[in-house]
Amino acid sequence: MMNKDVLLKEISEVHGVSGFEKEATRVVKKYFLESCDEIQYDNLGSIVGKQVGNENGPKILLTGHIDEVGFIVKSIDENGYIRVHPLGGWWAHVILAQKVMITTREGKKIFGVFGAEPPHGMGPEARNKVKEAKDLYIDLGVASKKEVEDLGVQVGDPICPLSEFRRMNNPKYLYGKAWDDRIAVAAIIETLDNLKNQEHPNIVYGAATVQEEVGLRGAKTVAQMIHPDVAIAIDVTMCYDLPTIQDGQAKLGTGVALSLYDHSVIAHTGLVKYMEKICKEENIPFTYDGLAAGGTDSGEIHKVYDGVVNMTLSIPCRYFHSHSSIVHEDDLDATVKLLTAFIKKLTFADLEEIKKDKQ
Repeated sequence: MMNKDVLLKEISEVHGVSGFEKEATRVVKKYFLESCDEIQYDNLGSIVGKQVGNENGPKILLTGHIDEVGFIVKSIDENGYIRVHPLGGWWAHVILAQKVMITTREGKKIFGVFGAEPPHGMGPEARNKVKEAKDLYIDLGVASKKEVEDLGVQVGDPICPLSEFRRMNNPKYLYGKAWDDRIAVAAIIETLDNLKNQEHPNIVYGAATVQEEVGLRGAKTVAQMIHPDVAIAIDVTMCYDLPTIQDGQAKLGTGVALSLYDHSVIAHTGLVKYMEKICKEENIPFTYDGLAAGGTDSGEIHKVYDGVVNMTLSIPCRYFHSHSSIVHEDDLDATVKLLTAFIKKLTFADLEEIKKDKQ
């Protein structure tokens, strides 16, 4: 039986910023080998595990992006400080004084920390100024550019946030980096593991897609490669249980969120109704979600070929796009339960009924 804590620790802590996901997809591959009939890659590095229930059934694509926000080495100054270019969306104030790990061309891991000047010498204007990426630098604890080069660090090397997985004081609260979107990849791994010894009427493709944080790129290539009949993207969403954010339904512990829209896609209405029905029949806790900004893999998947029946399932998450994010185990479990029930239930006849909602 799969050890959930081992999975969550491995999938959260592994390094894999956008464009440099190989270490992370190797972790996914280890689990796919236990549950899938076939494994393949697209040419960008996304990994896809295929599991056949009925070889004549609908092709269901599940995606969660494996890349995380991070940085890339932009330049090294004469004093050994490293300037960076962000990969994905960062608010600079969550970066100051945070630990990072640089991976060299040879795979060597180099520890560093983002610089943060103490407030003692700052005037009011400097204290209140919003930092920009161009103002940030990494300190490797060396004194010169030559020392940095001797470590093997070069322009173009990836820089990953450094953080450890742990269960919090309420053990259902899961702390770690990269829950956007590794918690979704964990949900896909668990779903495929659930189904490996069960009959179901479909062909399931579980995909850990790359480069989502820089433009939903792996989602597009995977969807082109698989040409699915229906596709479900799984991603994190805003958590509306914070002192400063309380105007939405999705909160930690409220279940899986059915995403109705975001900036990149409007969910297929027939598929939303089908998911609602399953949740009610299976007593799966769920809420609704919608974001005016941001997007998910669905933003590219639904547009391939003549269009794909598609929606996103969301997992509420606090503090994503930082070193320290929190999700709730019950929401992960609800997502896995819904995906498992959906795959065991969907037939071509069901899919035709779903499509009629648009006709």
